[in-house]
Parts: sequence; C-alpha cells; structure tokens
Amino acid sequence: MKGNPLLIVLGPTASGKTRLAVSLADALNGEVISADSRQVFRGMDIGTGKDLGEYIVEGRAVPYHLIDHKQAGERYQVDAFKEDFYRVFAFLTARKKLPVLCGGTGMYIHSILQQHEYTSIPVQQEFRERIQHFDIEKLREILATYPIAHTKHADQSTIKRLIRAIEIAEYLKVHPMDSKARPAFNPLVIGLTADVEMRRERIRNRLEHRLENGMIEEAQALMKAGISKDMLIFYGLEYKFMVSYLSGELNFQELKESLFTAICQYAKRQMTFFRKMEKDGVKIHWVDTQQTDSIETRVIELYKEHFSV
Repeated sequence: MKGNPLLIVLGPTASGKTRLAVSLADALNGEVISADSRQVFRGMDIGTGKDLGEYIVEGRAVPYHLIDHKQAGERYQVDAFKEDFYRVFAFLTARKKLPVLCGGTGMYIHSILQQHEYTSIPVQQEFRERIQHFDIEKLREILATYPIAHTKHADQSTIKRLIRAIEIAEYLKVHPMDSKARPAFNPLVIGLTADVEMRRERIRNRLEHRLENGMIEEAQALMKAGISKDMLIFYGLEYKFMVSYLSGELNFQELKESLFTAICQYAKRQMTFFRKMEKDGVKIHWVDTQQTDSIETRVIELYKEHFSV
C-alpha cells in the first residue's frame, strides 16, 4: 500500500457526515478528525451542529480531534488547520489508528488533498488594488512574467484566482518559502449526496430541532461571555442571523425562514466546491443517502477494495 490510509467523509450540511464517519471509525479501528471551520471553537455547539452525542456507538466513545480546539472569539484559518491536521494524522498513524477526516469545509479538505503550500501567504490589499481592474487575459499575461516554479500550480480559470496567484508569485519574489516535508497518505474520499428536496427537508428539520433546543440561548451566552457581535457575525450563518434576531432586527419567524434559506444556499455552495475538487482531480465516491441499503456497509466495501484489505 502506498502511503498511509486516510478515509475522508465529506458532504453538505445535514447530510449525515458525522454519523457515518463515527460509525466507520468505530468499525475500522479509527478516530475522527474534524474538517469544520467552526466546530473547532469551544462553546459553539448547537450553532455549528457538533452533535457530540453521535460520537457514542453502542456505549463506546469514538475519539475525535480538532473539535473544541480553540476558544470562541479566536480566528482559525486553513493554514492553522493544515498544521493541526498533520500533527493529528502523525499521532494516529503512529498508533495504528485509521484517520477519518470528516467535514463540510471543502477548502480545508482540498488543501490537504492538493498539498497546497501557499495557504499561509497573507493577502496584500494594496497590491491587489493595483491589478484588480485588469481583465482575465491581462492577468494571465502578468502571471506569465513570474518564474514557473511559483506559478505552475496556479488556477487561471477566474479573475479572483488569478489575482491570488499573482499575489502569491509577487510575495515569493521577496519571501522564498521552503517546502515542508509532509507524511505520505493514500486517501479514499466518500461524498454524501441526496436530491435537493430531501436535502432541504433535512435542513429544515435540523434547524427546527436546534432552535427548540437552545441555539438562541447559546448565542446569548457567547455574547454574555464577551464575544462581540462583530465576531459572531464573522462566524457566519446561524450566528450572524441570531445576532440580528437578538438585536431586534428580525422576529422569530423571520429568523427561522431567513436562516433556512441561507443554510440551503450554503449547502449548494458546498456542493459546488466539491464538484470543483473533482475538476481539480480529486476522486470522490458519491453515495446516495436516500438508498435503503446500509451506507456503512457500502463504504466499508469501497474501503476494502481501495486498500486491498
């Protein structure tokens, strides 16, 4: 087997990722690594859908990592996630445990699979402002003036991505970076999918449950603990809309409907990003969660076939 096995479970919000990942980790002597940009924060449980009760299988606790890893109010970016992921990955493989990476933050997962080296390079706003008015062909010409070593992995499909690629190449002219040695791994990527109406129904039911079980009170507690409204808005989605509700800008029915619409839109963006990952060469084995046979059984069969267990 080339490298170490890594099982990845991805999918849009409310698709059942956590339940499946935990079940697989339990069955395959594994532990779960979260790839969720907000579940990393302590005290943000209901709003981020941590569902910590799902990490218990028939009375057995399945260990998880990168959940409750940071204090609410802090920031956490893709480069920090990468460093944390590789640390946990090494820890698990040394103990002969299967790492099961689970989440819906596609950028986090993609950064691991594509071994992106430049995620730590900061945004250079003044430089961006000098080139943002150029059309796509002009930006491609500018990118071509930089050393191929700094541009060979650039995505030239959109203006936004070209600007970022030029920004990286410009930064590397002055700040050369050494490539970090990363552990080799052999990934199997499982994607959960369902038709749009089923997804919307699951989102609505899940949202109703969370609103009835303390999601608003959680936002109030975070604010009481000193987390600013601006920071909660920065965390997005549920917290953004709950701030509006708690500030009197929305009534409860408006909160529920606006949040439902926003979560559905977010799920659509997640699926768009996963499809982009496929275009970038990531093989995703899609599993329809509406089928009646056991999803876990089908994924274990894929796992055995992929790794020739």
